Amino acid sequence: MAWYAYCIGEKQAFPELAHHRKPVPVESVLGVSGNQVFLYPASALAVIVSEHNPTETLNHQSGVDHARVIADCFQHSTVLPFRFGTVFSDDESLRRSIRANQRQFLSNIDKLRGKTEMHLKIFVEDGRGPAAGKCPPADGVGQQYLTSLRESAGRLRERQTRARAVSFQMHRLFAPLDEEVSCRLTESGKIVLDIAHLIDRKCVERYLNKFSTTCTVMREFRMQLSGPWPPYHFVHRLTRGLHCHPQQTAATLPLPEAVPVAVMPALPLQVSIPEALSTLA
Repeated sequence: MAWYAYCIGEKQAFPELAHHRKPVPVESVLGVSGNQVFLYPASALAVIVSEHNPTETLNHQSGVDHARVIADCFQHSTVLPFRFGTVFSDDESLRRSIRANQRQFLSNIDKLRGKTEMHLKIFVEDGRGPAAGKCPPADGVGQQYLTSLRESAGRLRERQTRARAVSFQMHRLFAPLDEEVSCRLTESGKIVLDIAHLIDRKCVERYLNKFSTTCTVMREFRMQLSGPWPPYHFVHRLTRGLHCHPQQTAATLPLPEAVPVAVMPALPLQVSIPEALSTLA
C-alpha cells in the first residue's frame, strides 16, 4: 500500500498511539482526495499519512488538503512537514526512511518545539517607476549602452541597500528567534520583501500587536501578514542534506493558497501558504 505523507510529529503528542503499533485513523480528518488520515507510529515519532493511489493526479485542491492536515497536526504537536507530493511506495520504504533519519528528526523537533512561523510581506516603493527594474536593451552599442549598464547597476545597488535597511528595521522591531529573508523586484518598480520570522508560540499575540503598531507608524510601506504557521522555512533549513528516498509525485505543482492555522480577522492578513514547503526527502 502506498502512503501519502504530510508531516512528522511527536508520538507522545497523540495519546491514541500509546497502545498501538499499527496505523491509527484520525477521527474527523480527511486528507488528499478525501482519504482517511492515519497516525503511523515509528518509534518515538508519528508520521501523518493517508492511503494513496499512485494513479491519482494531485492538483490545487490536493495542496490545500495537504496544508490543512499539517495545520491540524500543528495544533497538537511540533511538526516537520513533508514537501507537497511526497509518497512512500509501501510500509517498508516509509519505515526505512524514518529509521535512517530518526536521530536528526528528533533533534529538529527539539529545536522547533514551542515555536511557530510568521510570514511578513513588505512592499517598498522603488521611487523610479516601472522602467527602474528593466535592463538596458541587448542590442545597444557604444557609450550609451555602457552608460545604461552603469545606471542599471547603480539602481540595483540602491534597491539592495534600501531592502537591507528595511529588513534590518523589521528584525530590530520584531526581534525574532530566527528569520529567512528574500527580496524581488516587481514589474511596477516595487521591492517586495518576503520575511519569515521564527517566534515562540506563546508570543504570537505580542507579535500581532507589534505588527499593528508597525503598520501605523510605517505608513510608507504596505505590509501583509499571515500565520501562525508550522515552521516551514526553518524545517527546510534544518533538513537540507537528509537523504530519505520516498517516491516523489507532482513535486513541481504550484503551491496552493490555504487558510493559516489561526487568523486574527482584525488585521489585514494575507492568507497564503509559504512558497517553500520543507523538504524531508
